[in-house]
This record gives sequence, C-alpha cells and structure tokens, in this order.
Amino acid sequence: MKNIKSIFCSLCILFLLVSEIVKAQQKITIVAAANLKIALDSVNTVFKIQNPGINTQITYGASGKFFEQISNSAPFDLFFSADMDYPRKLEEKKLTVSKIKMYATGKLVIWSKKTDPNKSKINSLLSADIRKIAIGNPATAPYGEKAVESLKFYKIYDKVKSKLVFGENITQATQFITTGNADIGITALSLVVTPNMKKEGGKYYIIPQKSHTALDQGCVILKNAKGNADALKFYNFISSKKASAILKYYGYDTQAE
Repeated sequence: MKNIKSIFCSLCILFLLVSEIVKAQQKITIVAAANLKIALDSVNTVFKIQNPGINTQITYGASGKFFEQISNSAPFDLFFSADMDYPRKLEEKKLTVSKIKMYATGKLVIWSKKTDPNKSKINSLLSADIRKIAIGNPATAPYGEKAVESLKFYKIYDKVKSKLVFGENITQATQFITTGNADIGITALSLVVTPNMKKEGGKYYIIPQKSHTALDQGCVILKNAKGNADALKFYNFISSKKASAILKYYGYDTQAE
C-alpha cells in the first residue's frame, strides 16, 4: 500500500513538473504593425519583467498582410494593427474573441537626410532635387494609405506620384530613406524618434493631422487565443499607464486607464 502511495505521489509530482515545462514552452504569438517595432518591444520588456512566466513572440509587418494571414487561419493570438479597419473586418469574419481596443494614435512625418522638411513642409516633396519619395504600400500599410490621403489633400499627389517608391511596410519605406534609395519619405513619428534613427542625422516635419483621417490603431485578441489568460494579460497591459507612457515617449497619443 505504501509503495502504491509512493508511486502515486511520484506521478503527481512528475505531472506537475511536466505541466510547468509545457507552460513555459507555450508562447503568445503576437503580430503587430511595423510602426510599432521599437515601442512595442519596449512595452514587451516591461511586461516580461512583471510576468516572467509568460513567453511572448512578436512579429512585425504590414497590417494588411497580417489580415490576409489571419483570414486564412494563421495561428496568431493577438493582432496590433496600424488602423481600426482591419480588426473590424476580422470581427465581422468572427475571428476575434475580444472587443477592439484603440491603444494609440500615430502621426505621419516627412523625414530626410538630404533636406530639412521644416523649411518648405509638404512642398519639400516638390523640390527638383527630390527624385524618389518613399512611403508604405497604401494597399497593405495604413501609414502608406494616410500618406496618399495627405498628398491628395495638399493637391500634390499627381505632381509626385511618379516619384513614389513603396515599401512593403512602413519600416521598409523608412529603410529606403536611410539607405539612400529614396531622397525623402513619409513615415511614422514613432520610428524617427528612436535612437538609431536619430544617429542617421535626418530631420523631420510632422504632417498636420487635418490632412488625413486619424491614424487610430486597434488591437484585438484572435480566435486562436480563446480562453488564453496570458493573451488577455498582454491585451490589458497595452492600455496600462506604464505601457501608455512608453507609447507616448515614441510619439503616439494614447488614452491610458
């Protein structure tokens, strides 16, 4: 009888150990808009300090591309979009299990190493010295879509459209400018205020928001994470005061709890 109890206790301990190992190996898969790269990585660092047992994996790219992948059953847990439209479309498809949360509002900037866009502002793009203008692909990147809106608002789109070069996402568009593959570009404030971008020595001008619809950015828990308490913790953390402070540091407007 004692041997049976001993074996039973050993099995219970083994089960608990295996459960902990499995839990440690599990991860929250997060997909996020490219404009969030530095800011969300910083938020994630603080989140992990507060939740050391939760393993998060974040992949960055174009919101439209992630929308397509999620629509085709990609096993992601959380989606941080650069707009509110893609999360709403997923909600309509019944691929979400939480409310859509607006976690930040982004800002568009003109950035260049070749010229100071503060001097001529939007008309900097019309200079004869400017041969290529980088923006995100308006078909898949909300920041690219808003860039086109601004160009049309100021009635210069037709004058510059032949100079436009498209990055798959806003990060790639920004890389076009830093590497010299474009002379100037319209990108995200959250990217140009990072330490690495400051080292590039470029200058930026914030495009007035009146020229485009608001860059309200939404996040949502996806169907794959139904009942996942860890995913819910990250979803809630993004609207905490600590996360909001980080987002504000990188140029976003937020509505902290």
